[in-house]
Amino acid sequence: MFMHQAVIRLLDPGPVQDPTPVSPISGGGVGTLLGYAMWGAIIACGVVALVSGGILAVGQLSNNPGHSDKGKRALLYAPGGVAIAAIAIPTINTVFGTVHSTG
Repeated sequence: MFMHQAVIRLLDPGPVQDPTPVSPISGGGVGTLLGYAMWGAIIACGVVALVSGGILAVGQLSNNPGHSDKGKRALLYAPGGVAIAAIAIPTINTVFGTVHSTG
């Protein structure tokens, strides 16, 4: 009996509510600017990782230890930059969200 009622509730959940439409374009230019900065930082870190991998390969193939060490260091710095961006972006969004909601 209980299982029968549960199946009926799952199959017939009732009327679906129609939410009001929301514009995808926000009114704040600061949020858009921060969004572009976020993507720019992440793309820059990805480019650094690719370039440092290339420098590391060139340094290994040409027996140039200076290039190889620079490539290794840069390859370690790229994930660090991504981590810093990943921490900074939500923090800044929280701060600006608080400013806009109180003002």
